[in-house]
Amino acid sequence: MSGVSNLNNITDIRISNPIKGPGLKGPGIVILQFLLILFFETFEYAFTKVGIFTGLAILIAFLGGIYLGRSGTIFTAVVTPPLAFLFSTLLLIASIGGAGLSVSHIGLDLVSMLGAAAPFLVIGAAAGWLYYFIQKLKK
Repeated sequence: MSGVSNLNNITDIRISNPIKGPGLKGPGIVILQFLLILFFETFEYAFTKVGIFTGLAILIAFLGGIYLGRSGTIFTAVVTPPLAFLFSTLLLIASIGGAGLSVSHIGLDLVSMLGAAAPFLVIGAAAGWLYYFIQKLKK
């Protein structure tokens, strides 16, 4: 039993920060979240329509932005994922989706994709904003 550490409670567990230094700045968070959502959405859109994998990527983008960002970048981490999802969806519809610049086709696909990802956007935004306001009240 010499290899077992003496942990009295769960608060003794420390998770090390994966980034050496203070963390990502605002633009780094925006790029990270946009590329993560775009990657998963492109992969899923190539095989089916947008659904669970893109939704999980949105939730990971919320959490990753909050966790990997510097102090003071929580607002950026909470605001960016819905906008990144919107822009990546428009990019995919116009390119891979074959809609080109047809307004009616882009509108219909945009509504269906937003509808598929809406629960994940609402859950992530609600949790992110709650965390943001709690952190703001602590200061």
